[in-house]
Amino acid sequence: MLEGCFIAPYKFKREKLTFLFALQYGTANTCLAQISQLKRAAMLPSADQASMIGAIVNFRQAKVKFDTSWLEDLHETILLETMGNKITPLVVNPGRILLTTSRLYFQPYNNAEPWLVLKIKLSDVKRIIKRRFLLKHVGLELYCSKTSPVQHLFLSFKTRSECDALCTKLVHEPAVKLDDTGQENMTLLWQNGVISNYDYLLYLNSLADRSFNDLTQYPVFPWVLSDYVSESIDLNDPAIYRDLKKPVGALNEERLERLKDRYNEMAEPKFLYGSHYSTPGFVLYYLVREMPQYMLCLQNGRFDHPDRMFNSVPDTWRNITTNTSDFKELVPQFYDLERNGSFLVNLKNLDFGTRMDGSKVGDVELPPWAKDPADFVRILREALESDFVSSNLNHWIDLIFGYKQRGEEAIKADNVFYYLTYEGSVDLDSICDANQKYSLEVQIMEFGQIPKQLFVKPHPHRRMPSPTDDLIEDSFENLVTIKSGRSGSLSSGKFDHSSKWIKNVTKLSLCLDCKVHKEIITDICITKDQKSIFSVFKDGLLKMYSLEEKRQLRSINVSTMALSSCALMEDDRTVIVGSWDNYVYLYNVEYGKLLGAIMAHDDAVTGICFNKGILATSSMDSTAKVWHYNPGEGVRHAFALSAELDHEASVYCLTLNEKNSLLVTGTCNGHIYIWDLSSYALLGQHLYHTGVIHAVLFSPDCRNVATCGSDRTLKVIDVKTATLLFNTESDEELRCLCWIGSVAVAGSLCGNLFVWDLFKAELLDTLPAHTGAVTCISISDDGEILVTGGEDLHMKAWRIQDS
Repeated sequence: MLEGCFIAPYKFKREKLTFLFALQYGTANTCLAQISQLKRAAMLPSADQASMIGAIVNFRQAKVKFDTSWLEDLHETILLETMGNKITPLVVNPGRILLTTSRLYFQPYNNAEPWLVLKIKLSDVKRIIKRRFLLKHVGLELYCSKTSPVQHLFLSFKTRSECDALCTKLVHEPAVKLDDTGQENMTLLWQNGVISNYDYLLYLNSLADRSFNDLTQYPVFPWVLSDYVSESIDLNDPAIYRDLKKPVGALNEERLERLKDRYNEMAEPKFLYGSHYSTPGFVLYYLVREMPQYMLCLQNGRFDHPDRMFNSVPDTWRNITTNTSDFKELVPQFYDLERNGSFLVNLKNLDFGTRMDGSKVGDVELPPWAKDPADFVRILREALESDFVSSNLNHWIDLIFGYKQRGEEAIKADNVFYYLTYEGSVDLDSICDANQKYSLEVQIMEFGQIPKQLFVKPHPHRRMPSPTDDLIEDSFENLVTIKSGRSGSLSSGKFDHSSKWIKNVTKLSLCLDCKVHKEIITDICITKDQKSIFSVFKDGLLKMYSLEEKRQLRSINVSTMALSSCALMEDDRTVIVGSWDNYVYLYNVEYGKLLGAIMAHDDAVTGICFNKGILATSSMDSTAKVWHYNPGEGVRHAFALSAELDHEASVYCLTLNEKNSLLVTGTCNGHIYIWDLSSYALLGQHLYHTGVIHAVLFSPDCRNVATCGSDRTLKVIDVKTATLLFNTESDEELRCLCWIGSVAVAGSLCGNLFVWDLFKAELLDTLPAHTGAVTCISISDDGEILVTGGEDLHMKAWRIQDS
C-alpha cells in the first residue's frame, strides 16, 4: 500500500489488527486429508518439504476447473481449457485459461489480479507472437486493440505442446482477425534503407523474443557513441563512434586481456563475462525514474544505493568500459524520439536518497554536448541512423542475434557469457530437486538471457547511397551488373532512387499480341535494339519476330524435340538454343544457317545463360556445365567445356553474374547452389523452396538473387551471406521471373503477372496476361519493353511505363 500515495521504499510494520472471516464448511475427512499432507511435508527436510508442497499445490490447482458461470455468452463453445501463467514484469501468476469461439479467459487461482476473470474478445486480438520464457519456448504474447481490457497479454505454459495447442486454436478461429504486419521482409527493407536502424533493431528484438513486457528479456540496443566528455560533437567524425565489431567487454584492450587470463585458467564451462549486457536490474538501472515500483519489487522494497544509481551518462560509459564486472548495453528509450528522454528526468520527484558528496539523486547528468534530455536523445538517434553506424550495425547484430552469439565464432569474437544465459544450456524440466530448479530459474531470470539466435551466417550489410559503394568482399568483389540469359539483360545500377533503373512500374501497356506457334512457347529473348524477338517452342522451332514490322521474319526447325531455352550472343544475330534432345544448337539468323550442335548433357537441357564468352547450361541429368566460347571456329571447337558441376537433383534454371565470377543454379528439389567460377568451388547449398525452382536471377547490383518456384513463393537471398531477405507467397505457382531495377515481375501458372517492388517489399499490381500459364518472360536492355510467352500460344510485348 502506498503511504500518502507516494512511491517510496517499503516500511514493514508489525501491529495488532482485527480480521473478519466468513467460514466455508466442509467434511471432516476432506479437511483432515489436507491437514495430514501438510503435516507430513512439515516433518521433511527443507528441500523435500518444498518439493512436496509444490506437488500439493499443483495437484490442487489441477483439480480446479474454470467457473463457466463467468462465460459472457451462453452460446459460446468451449474449445480448449488448460493451465498457464500470466506474466507481468517480475510477477508470475498461475491460473486457468479458457478459449471459446468468441473469447479468451484467464481465471487466476488467487485474487491478486485486478479482475476476478480477465475476458478478451477474440476480435480484439491483433497480433499473436510465440515467445521464450526461462529460455524455453513456452510463451505466448497477445497484442490487443485499445477496446480490450488489456493491450497485451503474456502467457507461459508448462510445456511447448500446450503453448502450441492454444496458439494453433487461436490463429484458426474465424473471430480472430490478425493485422498483416508485413514484417517478414524487414531485413530487405532495412538493407535498402526503407526502414530506420531503430525500427529494424526493434524488429530483431521482437523476433528474438525480447519484449517490453518482460524485464528478463527486455529489448537491447547498442551504445553507438564513445565520446561523452566533449563540449560539442561531430557525427561525421568516425572517431566518436564505438567499435560495433566488438562486444562491450572487448572495447577496452587492457581489461579484455585481464579477462582472457582469467578465462584461460578457468574450469569448464568457461566464460569471459560474469555479468550480462541485459538483465532486469540493468533495465531498471536505466529506467528507475520511470518504473520505480519495479525497482522496489526487485530489491525487496529498497532503491539502490544512491551512488550506484544511474546518475550520469559519462560516468556510466566510463564504468562499462573500465569495470571488470559491468558490460551492459542500452535500452530503446535512449533512441526513442517520442519520449524525449523523459526517463532521464525525476518527473515524479521521488526521494532516491543522498550521495556521498551530499547531493540528492535527481535528474541524470548528460554529456556537455547535450542541452537537455530531448536534445541528448535526438543526437543519439541521429548517431544511430548515421552512415557510420548503418555500415557497421550488421557486425553488432552478428554478436547479439547472429552467428557470433555462440560457439567457436563467439570465442573468436570475445563474446562468451556465463553458460546459464544461453538457450539449451540446461533442461529445467529434467531437474527433480525443487530447490535446485528454483535456484536455476532465479539465475536465468535475474542474471541475463542471450536472445534467440536469428542468423547462423554473417548478417548482410546495409546498402549505402553512395556512387562509390564498397564492393563485396572475397569472391563477390566485382559484382556490379547482371545479364541473365533466361530473363533478358539488366543494366548496372545501385539501389538509388535517382537511377533510371529504379522504375515505379505501376502500369504495363500492351503493345503487341500475336499467335505465332502451334505449341507452347518455352523461352524468349529480345535484341539490344528492341527490333526483334526470338522465341523457342515445344515443337522444336526457333522463330524470329519483328517488333517494328509486327510480323514473323524467320521460322527455323532446329530439332525434332522440344526446345527449352534460348540466349543471344553479343552480335544480336546468333542464337544459342537448348533442347530436350540433350543438345545445344548455334544458329545465325543473318546467314540463315545452323552453325552446328554439340551434345551438352546426358539428359534434356533445361536452361542456358550466355555472358561475355561464357556459356552455362543446366540439365535434367543433375549437372550444370560451364563452357568457354572461341569465335571463328566450328561449333564443336567453339564451346570448350571448362567444368561440370554436380548436383543432387535435376537442375532447372541458372544465371551468371556480369563478371562471370558466380553461377547460381536452382534444382527440382528446392535447393539453390552458389558456385565460384574462378575455382568452380561450391560456395553454398541452401534449401529455400519446397518444390521445383523455376527461375533464379541476380539483382541489378548483383548483391542478391531472386528465386521463384512451384511452392508459390518469391524469395530474395543475399548472395554473400545466404540470408533470406524477402519472402512472399502468392496464390498461384510462379513459373518465370525478371528484375527491373527495384521491381520484380513474375509470371504465374494462372496467366497473371505479379509486379513487386523489392525496394519496399510490397505487391504493386496483378495483371492478367495470358489465358494459360506464363511460361517465359524477358526484358529489354533499357528496361522499356517486357515480353511474355504463355501456354495459350500467344507472345505479348508490354511497354513499361514509369510513373
